[in-house]
Amino acid sequence: MLCRQIVMALALAMTYCVSGAMASDCQPSEWGVDDQIGAANRITAERTVAAAQLVKQGASHPLGIVITPGMPAYPPRFTQLQVLQPEHPYSEASNAHGWEASVNDDLVQMWLGTGPQLDGLGHLGEAGEFYNCNQGKAFSKTTGLTKLDISQIPPMVARGVLIDMAKHFDVEHLEAGQPFSRSEVAAAMKEQGITIGEGDVVLFHTGWTDAMLAAEPATWGATIPGIDNDAARFLASFKPLAVGADTWGLGAVPPKPGDKVFYDHAILLKENGIYILETMNTGRLASEGVAEFMFVLGQARLKGAVQMIINPVAMW
Repeated sequence: MLCRQIVMALALAMTYCVSGAMASDCQPSEWGVDDQIGAANRITAERTVAAAQLVKQGASHPLGIVITPGMPAYPPRFTQLQVLQPEHPYSEASNAHGWEASVNDDLVQMWLGTGPQLDGLGHLGEAGEFYNCNQGKAFSKTTGLTKLDISQIPPMVARGVLIDMAKHFDVEHLEAGQPFSRSEVAAAMKEQGITIGEGDVVLFHTGWTDAMLAAEPATWGATIPGIDNDAARFLASFKPLAVGADTWGLGAVPPKPGDKVFYDHAILLKENGIYILETMNTGRLASEGVAEFMFVLGQARLKGAVQMIINPVAMW
């Protein structure tokens, strides 16, 4: 009996030590244990002023693609739109406002992670743990996130850079599932004269959406070229504000052998507090050779939201 008690005590002690060690594996953010905005702390007045100096021609470009109801999306996501005349049909004039007003309103049913989107820090974690050691079961509610939601993110004004991987590989677009590595990203940067500074927004052009969304929507929505897991770590080492691409997932899908699918999200969001931008409209920047620009994003501030459909603007 005594031996059994000793064994149980040892087992409990080992469990406590292991759980304590696991808990201590998570290192708090460089901005403190209460931080909820991660790399958005890198937005400063000085960097905003520097980004504004990049506007030389007065040109601007929408980085959000057009969202079409019914367009492909990562399952089970979807987009539906209804236009309604809530006060009257057009066949009956309304005098509710004292004159014959004709009114359209719209009702949207959709997942906010559809089309051009911002992934917040509460989007993806690992083993129940998210950015800055936050436990998903503590802040993830069906009525909205109580931490790490996108309503807290300040306006993103930054230097943006475009790394043209299609140009690097001398193709119109990369192939389905084609990964690109740390060394390939570095080579493309060197060839194109691109540097990444702290607080920058880094976008990749693969040509995938321009070539495939309209022509082969099923293929576009089933697979994508993108960074491999190690390339995500390479990008994180520059301490950017956000990393994005003209694909719906950033990392290659399916991943290369040995990689984990979507683990680029864990590396950037969970481990580094770096935001992810997906399905960005990069074609014009690539065709006109715009490698550096002012990036501006003010996302809708829906309290508790994990993600948000967006239309950032590139200016140069």
